[in-house]
Amino acid sequence: MDRHGYVMAYALSGRGRCGESLLLIDYHNGIYAFDAGYMRPLLAAIHMIESEGRIAFVDTANFEVMPQALAALEERGLGPESVDYVILTHIHLDHAGGAGVMMEAFPNARLVVHPRGARHMIEPTKLMAGVEGVYGQERARKMYGQLLPIPASRIIEAHDNTLLRLGSRELLCIDSPGHAKHHIAIVDRQSSGIFTGDTFGISYRELDVDGRPLIFPSSSPIQFDPDEMRASIERMLSFKPDAVYLTHFSRLAPPEELGRKVLRLLDRYVEIALASSVEVDKNAFIRDGLTRLLLDEAHRHGCRLNDAEILDIWHLDLELNAQGLAYWLEAQNSA
Repeated sequence: MDRHGYVMAYALSGRGRCGESLLLIDYHNGIYAFDAGYMRPLLAAIHMIESEGRIAFVDTANFEVMPQALAALEERGLGPESVDYVILTHIHLDHAGGAGVMMEAFPNARLVVHPRGARHMIEPTKLMAGVEGVYGQERARKMYGQLLPIPASRIIEAHDNTLLRLGSRELLCIDSPGHAKHHIAIVDRQSSGIFTGDTFGISYRELDVDGRPLIFPSSSPIQFDPDEMRASIERMLSFKPDAVYLTHFSRLAPPEELGRKVLRLLDRYVEIALASSVEVDKNAFIRDGLTRLLLDEAHRHGCRLNDAEILDIWHLDLELNAQGLAYWLEAQNSA
């Protein structure tokens, strides 16, 4: 099933957060994806890699993910004991909020996470407090519930070039900062695909036009760094991947052309941030600039949605991206 077919099937299914059925997209290379049911349809994809009956999940969304994860295993004729790894591209909670419940459910699994993120998975109190600072306590608890701590003995700290073996597959973890300093990407040597988390960008399927995706950088707070992001994207492209697998939302190709688009837009993000002055509300100024950029690109792309529909899909990203750029600018000015 192609991306458009998946979107249409999802829309027609009417599946809710904990829906009765799972739509498992099969990329016919041992990689599968399903919608996490996080916040809205087609916001967050969870990827499942299979090799010789062994499983790795890449990213976890939030605490409500287990019905979908178990259904994905069942569809492949597998059970919880078949999971060897739960891999986090980074520890932002739309990617890592379900790690604790997954690790509780999968007795043989090891959690794979950047060394900077490991301590927050072992003791998640500070991580949750940081999220509450962004969203407010009530909203954060509704979105992410209670984070479950994970024993240090079950954690693999994925330093740069850490190699994981999953059945007959090799999964190479590479350091990929820019979106966050605790970010890794995972190179699947068998499929020539890379699981990019948020460093390579975000692309929502509703904005596809005739199979062509629209992609944008993610400059979410608080560790966005455009130079690091550029270097990470260039490094990913150096592997000459056949496809990239974004958490928001799933498989895109060809990566070379898309990567160049992200880098071009990254330059525009920086220009917008630098154009703000001390006399203005930086967050509002940058958000307005990013909104104009998004709509201009969507119109140029031939997007069939109206402006209100586009902004409804992107409203949270625009807010977070503006905050991240303002935070980065403040750090530059105080250096």
